[in-house]
Parts: sequence; structure tokens; C-alpha cells
Amino acid sequence: MAVIQYREALNQAIDEEMHRDEDVLIMGEEVAQYNGAYKVTRGILDKYGAQRVLDTPITECGFTGVGIGAAMSGLRPIVEWMTYNFAFQAIDQVINNAAKLRYMTGGQVQMPIVFRGPNGAAGRLAAQHSHACGTYYAHVPGLIVVAPYTAYDAKGLLKSAIRSNDPVCLLEGEILYGDKGEVPEEEYLVPLGKANVTREGDDVTLVSYGCTLACVYEAADKLTEQGISVEVVDLRTIRPIDEETVYSSVNKTNRCVVIDESWEHCSVGSSVAYMISRNCFDSLDAQVELVSGLDVPMPYNSRLEQAVKPSAQRVIDAVNTVLYND
Repeated sequence: MAVIQYREALNQAIDEEMHRDEDVLIMGEEVAQYNGAYKVTRGILDKYGAQRVLDTPITECGFTGVGIGAAMSGLRPIVEWMTYNFAFQAIDQVINNAAKLRYMTGGQVQMPIVFRGPNGAAGRLAAQHSHACGTYYAHVPGLIVVAPYTAYDAKGLLKSAIRSNDPVCLLEGEILYGDKGEVPEEEYLVPLGKANVTREGDDVTLVSYGCTLACVYEAADKLTEQGISVEVVDLRTIRPIDEETVYSSVNKTNRCVVIDESWEHCSVGSSVAYMISRNCFDSLDAQVELVSGLDVPMPYNSRLEQAVKPSAQRVIDAVNTVLYND
């Protein structure tokens, strides 16, 4: 398999789907002539022209609404937000229109639209540009929310999202765009709503998603050196949650730590921890632990930023807690 960057995997997905289906188009700030703020749309304008690759004004509410209207009319738009932090300007369009119109029309109106862009803290972008936004959208019925960690999943999930008849929010890790991974040359899809057990173990289950998996794998490596067998579940989709895969892993290991970059209060992580506590109660040998972002606005200072985000050491400490190793 070819080894390519995360951004290149996303680019391939967009290119292949636009080639396959002439109803697919992409719009957003700087997606055309500038090739995208993170170069995800490099070369797409040259291939498909300005009718299907549209540079928009700096008005998320406006062009998100245009995309929703296009989806209602039968097109398959991809709306690129330069960052999910800017998407707060369009959250009314997403929640009150995209997420609800299929339900409110009794299924007469489909909503085949993808909202994509970078999510989460990147590196000293301070409080207004470092939100982990998954919880905001995963809270809403009618939306599908996915967060790929690898280049393989980024391509496969984006292709599936473009083909979906329901609105999909694709959360791309801003710090992942330059990361490389193996991606098959032949076409493939990664199903929406399906988690992946990326590492098998017997002593404890670590459940996470998106770029936070970097510190999860670092912790897993260190724990393995200590003789602790760790199983890792990459949720990939955070609405809907693949409960079957999560419960199967926890019922095997009997212990669980959930890791989420979001703030703890009312987060995806706290919801997953509750679901595990409720549905795996008889199998658990310890309470479920949650490692999350600290409950403060993201600092600008680099050391403080790292202290706020989940870390490998905090994951290790949580594992030792559920193993009663303190």
C-alpha cells in the first residue's frame, strides 16, 4: 500500500467521489485557487472547474446555508470550514436545518451533505481556536459525526460520508494533516458508525477517538513494557456510537478508561463512560475512569496547553487506578 499524508488521503477521497458522481461539489474559504487552507483540496479546481469548486466569502453561516440548499435540491455538497471553531457561526444552520429537515418533512427531503474541517487544539492557537467540537454536534439527533485518526480511516470515512443521504460532520485532527499512513490504491470504504479494535489486550480497555489516540497509543506502549495488556478501541464515529464493539471489549477486560479531548462536563467521553457503567455493570471490576481536557479555556502558553490536554501520563495514572495499582 502507498504511504501518504492524512491530507492527501482526504484529497484522494474528494477527487474520487467528484469523479464518480457529478453531483458532488465542494465549497468553502480558499478551497479553490489557494488549494485549501491545509492543502486538502490541492488540484481539485484544475480538475473540476469553478462550477464545482467554489471559493466563498468569509461567512460560515452564509455558505453553509447555500450548501444545505444545494443538498435539498439533490446535489451532494462538501462544505469545508477553515476550522470547526469558525463553524460556531453556522451552528444554527447545521442544527436547525441540516439535522432536522429530513425528519420535519417526513423523509421527503434528504440531506446528503458533509461538513468537514480541522478540529481540536493544534499548537498555541489559544482559547478561541482550540475547541474540541465533537460534543457539540454529537449531541444532535439527525447528524452523523465521525473523527478519523489515520490516513486510511480519513479517506474511507470521507468517501462513505459523501455517499450518505444524511448530514455528516467530519472532524479532522488539525495536528494530523502531515501524519503519514498506509492507504490502499484500490477503492475502499470505511463504514459509518463502526468502531475499530486497533490493539488487542486482556487487562484494560482504552476507548478514544480522533487525534487524542496519539497519547493513548503512547500510554499503551509504556503500559505494555510494564506487563499490562492493553486493548484500544478507536470509536471513529461518535454519533452513533458502536456500542456493541465497546461493550464486547469491556466485557473481556473488565476494566475501562475513556479518553476525550473535550471538556469533561456533558462530553462524548462522559456519555460513553456512563453507557459502559450502565450496560457492563456486572462485568466491571472497577469503576470506569475518564481522562479529558481540563475544564478551562485553552491557554496560549505551550506548556499550559499541554497540561490542559489529555496526556499519556494521565492515561497511565487512570489505568493504574482501575487496576488498583496505586
